[in-house]
Amino acid sequence: MMPSNLIYRKAKWLYLIVTISSIDIASKKWIMQNLILYELKPIIPYVNFFYTHNYGVAFSLLSHITNYYRWSLVSITMPIIMILFIKLYRTNINYKIHQMAYSLLIGGALGNLYDRVCYGYVVDFIDFYISNWHFATFNIADTSVCIGSIFLCLRNKEV
Repeated sequence: MMPSNLIYRKAKWLYLIVTISSIDIASKKWIMQNLILYELKPIIPYVNFFYTHNYGVAFSLLSHITNYYRWSLVSITMPIIMILFIKLYRTNINYKIHQMAYSLLIGGALGNLYDRVCYGYVVDFIDFYISNWHFATFNIADTSVCIGSIFLCLRNKEV
């Protein structure tokens, strides 16, 4: 049996997962309700909202895939999320960067998985640009996955 302090220290990472996926899903719903597909809305210098659908994977790679492959992506994503949950649970509570990395990866993956299952595509809307150069349009979940990946790389430097 786990002491209650240990349970709390493990559970706080679940709050991060729920927070990230909730903010991601809510932000995408807001975009869908307030912008028309392919509408561009300037926000601050170097950042626009640009509502688009991503049928592929990160940064619109494989965006030409068919519905069959969409379900393949879903079936691949689900076991990866489960593995990350197991790794999060088994990680020593003193390794906070490890736990944060897994939580960010899970939260982002859940946000994009929700879109893929419910809509058949992932809603992307953050357009970062400098002059005429635009980075690939992305969302909160993508940002979370990227930051989580960076933390995993940092983690590997520690060991």
